[in-house]
Amino acid sequence: MQKLLIATHNPAKVIELSKYLLPLLDQETKLVSLTDIGLEEEAKETGETIRDNAIIKAQYYGDISGLPSLADDGGFIYKQINPVARKQVIGTLVQHDGAYYVEVSGREYRILLASVTYFRINIGDQVTIIVPEENSDATWAAVEAAL
Repeated sequence: MQKLLIATHNPAKVIELSKYLLPLLDQETKLVSLTDIGLEEEAKETGETIRDNAIIKAQYYGDISGLPSLADDGGFIYKQINPVARKQVIGTLVQHDGAYYVEVSGREYRILLASVTYFRINIGDQVTIIVPEENSDATWAAVEAAL
């Protein structure tokens, strides 16, 4: 069986990336993390950008493990045309239709499974999220903390 290394110790990141990668891989390829293969060393992230650091980590862990590797840095990257004012709000974690949401004053914002796992949030917990200040159509939020 062939292995593809996801260069992280973060179990939430492994879960999130696996969700997208597994449908693309053949059944002979197994995804493994740094923890799975016992690598404790830390790559020196000396790049000037998130992209640079992802490349550094993929090459470093690929070289020392001998496995093809995939790394990211800074989470999911998105394109933002202009700066967006944001506000912090508190809500309650809920789940339905296979997804997680934070309910704030009767409105729901979707959040990533990786955030739920990373912050160890349970259904019903209070959560601080960041949402666009001026965009009433926003449907996604970034988790800042579990309270």
